[in-house]
Order: sequence, then C-alpha cells, then structure tokens
Amino acid sequence: MKTAVIGCGGMGNIHADRYLSMPEAQLVAVCDINGEAAERLGVLAGVKYYLSAQEMLEQEKPDLVSIAVPTYLHVPLVRLAADYGAHVICEKPLALTSAEAEEAVRYCNGKGVRLFVGHVVRFFPAYSQLAEGIRQHGGGGGGIYHAKRAGSHPGQVQEWFRDPALSGGVIVDLMIHDIDYIRGTFGEAEEVYAFEHRTETMNYASATFRFGNGTLAQLEAFWGYPGPFHTAFEYAGAEVIISGGTPDGESVHVRRAVTSGSAPGFVETPASVLLKDPYYEELEHFLRCLVSGAEPKVTAEDAVQAVRWAEAAVRSGVTGLPVKLNAKGVIQ
Repeated sequence: MKTAVIGCGGMGNIHADRYLSMPEAQLVAVCDINGEAAERLGVLAGVKYYLSAQEMLEQEKPDLVSIAVPTYLHVPLVRLAADYGAHVICEKPLALTSAEAEEAVRYCNGKGVRLFVGHVVRFFPAYSQLAEGIRQHGGGGGGIYHAKRAGSHPGQVQEWFRDPALSGGVIVDLMIHDIDYIRGTFGEAEEVYAFEHRTETMNYASATFRFGNGTLAQLEAFWGYPGPFHTAFEYAGAEVIISGGTPDGESVHVRRAVTSGSAPGFVETPASVLLKDPYYEELEHFLRCLVSGAEPKVTAEDAVQAVRWAEAAVRSGVTGLPVKLNAKGVIQ
C-alpha cells in the first residue's frame, strides 16, 4: 500500500519510520512547508519530499496519507487528501471543535475514503491491560479512576501550542488522550466538572467525569511541569487496585483484596508483556482494517466524541459549573 506523510515534525518522523519497517506499506513521499524538515526526513527515509501537499498527492497518488501537522491544519488537509481519493490517518485530536470533527467525518464518507484517528493510548500495553483488568473485575461499575500526564510546555518548541485557538490548550491536545481512553473503557459519561489554569509558561487542567454506572474518572493534564514527561493511572474498585504508568510503561500492577484476613489485606501481582511499539501497532492495525474493511479499535466517531467531551470540559473550566452530557456526548 502506497503511503505518504504530511508533516515532518516529531510525529511525522514516527509515522514515516514505522511505514518503512512495515511489510504492508511502501512509503513513497513526505511533505512539509518547512523545506529543511521535509528534506531532512525525505533524505533519511530515502523518498521524495515535497513542500506542497497538493503537488505530492497529484504526483505520487498515495493510497493512504498520514497527517501529522498542527491541529488547526488537520481538517483542511483531511479534506484535501480525501479529494484525491486517499484514505487518511490523522493524528489526534481530529479537530479543534466537534463541528469541525463531524464535518471531517462527513467529508471523508462523501468521498468514499476511510478516516482513522491516532488515539494511540489505547494501543499502549499497560492501558490495554488496564482495560482488560477492569472488565475482569466487574466492568468498572462504581469504581474510581485517576490518571495524569504531565511534561514541559510544548510552546517552548512550537509557539502555536500557546494559543488555544490553534492548539485547543492542554485539555483538547493532551488530556484528550485520557478522555478517549476512559470513554473506550467505561462507556458514556453523564457529566463533567473541570478546572483549568493557564499562564504564559503553564497550562494545567483537572476534569472529573461521572458515568451512569457510578464510576468516577478524574483526569489531570499539565503543560509546564518542571521535570520529565510522565504518566500515571490507578483504578480502584471494591476488591481490586490496578495501577501503572511511566516508568512501568509495559506493565500494570494488580492488587486484589484478600478475604482470609491476612495481615496486609492485599496480594500484589505484576502483569507484564513484551513491549510492542504502540505506534507501529496502531498504524499496522489501521492498515489491516483498511484492507479487510473491519472496524478499527478507535473509530472516527470515537474521535469526534473525544472532542465533544473535551469541549464540555473546557466549558466547565470557563464557567466553573458542571456540564451535563447526553447519550451522544453532546453538551446539554
């Protein structure tokens, strides 16, 4: 399958590298309006590089295009790729607003091409183990979930991140990883209450989602953390605690309640798997779905819903009030 990459920054390099090592894919070109970045990746990958996405699509006619550009450019490039009959893998978030995300899905459907969105957290082994562990212990009903991810402010490298009109801020760009994950794990939420703090050097947000089955999920996202990027999660049910995060990226720790009255009250068992690269696994999964026609682990509608929930959290942070969601994730 002929593949191409639009955007030669960090994520574009990842997509290009994975395609090069994937038997199902043939990387034919890369593109970026930054000539140096385009040339650097093109030479490294041994493929043609372009400064114009339209020219690349016209000349190379790829079957599949990865879009790894700033968020505010996602939808125009999704539409452009669809115009040339190319299927699309777009990095998250799909769009800055749910209206734009819905339009991207409609447009691709109208052009007869498939749209996949890179919510890669679902492909990380520890998070996959967590979801399976929750299913094994009652499906998450009435449990408490807490997750956080924090790192330096990306605006130090790319200035557009500092402008919420371009990046969406820490909720839409960073917390959306965990928003998509909790929706895939716990189902539809009924309400969200959020707090957000933003300065020139810092953007922090906390959001609590309440689910119909009694589960509460509290998410934190932090740009401007004065330390290395890190993630952590913990799920606590009546009889089990499941936790993980960096540096234990390939495993989770499960602590089960002991009914015999033993001293500590818990038995801890680490659960480990061989670490498979989640980006490779994600792209390979999307390619296989494209060939077979199967539904992907993360659908385009999942990506739209993640943006809707992020919008609701942003609104709650602005108003200081909880925001209710209906069954389709639409703000009420």
